[in-house]
Amino acid sequence: MRKTLHSVITGTGSYLPSQIIKNEVFINSSFYDAAGAPLVKAGSEIVQQFSNITDIQERRYAADNQVASDLAFLAAQDALHSSHTDPETLDYILVAHNFGDVALDNRRSDFVPTLAARVKHKLGIENPNCVAYDLPFGCPGWLQGVIQADYYLRSGDAKRVLVIGAETLSRVCDPHDRDSMIYADGAGAIILEARETDAPTGILAHGTRSDTVQAAHLLRMDKSFNPAYEGSELFLKMEGRKLYEYALKTVPQAIKDTLDKAGLPITTMRKLLIHQANGKMDEAILKRLYALYNDAPIPAGVMPMTISWLGNSSVATLPTLLDLLLKGQLPDNDLQPGNIIVFASVGAGMNCNAVVYQM
Repeated sequence: MRKTLHSVITGTGSYLPSQIIKNEVFINSSFYDAAGAPLVKAGSEIVQQFSNITDIQERRYAADNQVASDLAFLAAQDALHSSHTDPETLDYILVAHNFGDVALDNRRSDFVPTLAARVKHKLGIENPNCVAYDLPFGCPGWLQGVIQADYYLRSGDAKRVLVIGAETLSRVCDPHDRDSMIYADGAGAIILEARETDAPTGILAHGTRSDTVQAAHLLRMDKSFNPAYEGSELFLKMEGRKLYEYALKTVPQAIKDTLDKAGLPITTMRKLLIHQANGKMDEAILKRLYALYNDAPIPAGVMPMTISWLGNSSVATLPTLLDLLLKGQLPDNDLQPGNIIVFASVGAGMNCNAVVYQM
């Protein structure tokens, strides 16, 4: 049998900021609706309703002196150290994010140089053939970076790629918008390597879609909901209901299409690692997925979740979830060689993608 190149994960890493922000912090916040009217419900009621809808109890914020590239570097360092990988052997460094480096005292996006260039600099990599670039693709950005890396590796042009997802959403959320309670900071990273094998392994299939005609602005930047807000910043805004409907319509089908592309039934899926966007939404996506298979029974524990204590850190949720899973930090979750896992994500663009991976 002819050997072929496959993309295999050989290292993972993550960085969870130490600053824990519990829901109770928001009880005394002054929230407004999109029309600029103050919300009349008591703060405790707003926070409780939010928790019921999203499952979020707490989230992590970066330290005051940290920016996204700092978190990306720390996650990359973790992946490199835990896998004993020489940074000089990397062919690519891909950093997925959406807002660049946003400082606490100057909340404007800083993209120059790229975050990937900053990470390469912090890692001290001298190899000029290690190409570093950024990937802004909404929340699915890290997974899209994995897909791009797969093309590089299977083509033979690269042997080892570092893919990072890092974000500081706490720096771009409106303090007067209750949706700001969803957002968190963090970073995760993986190392993908090309392996020549007889049988398929690693990344088996992937798929991506972008829906921009009707859905491009479901997530966007806009002014604060508070009409009296004096700052000039633009904040992350979302059309929650429409986004929910888009996710339920596209993500389950994208997962099924990718499993079909790999020639695998849903029963082979050991774990579904889904973007930690909203606990209740992810549960609905899971149910809709199995409905596509004539309501096949949903295995217990098939979809590990971290959103209750890490919140939604955009591009960082998936690689962080994977790292915690593989390092045994998620109780009652384990993976064995040969297991099939599926990654799926959805977010600004609107973009949606999925990857089928064999351990």
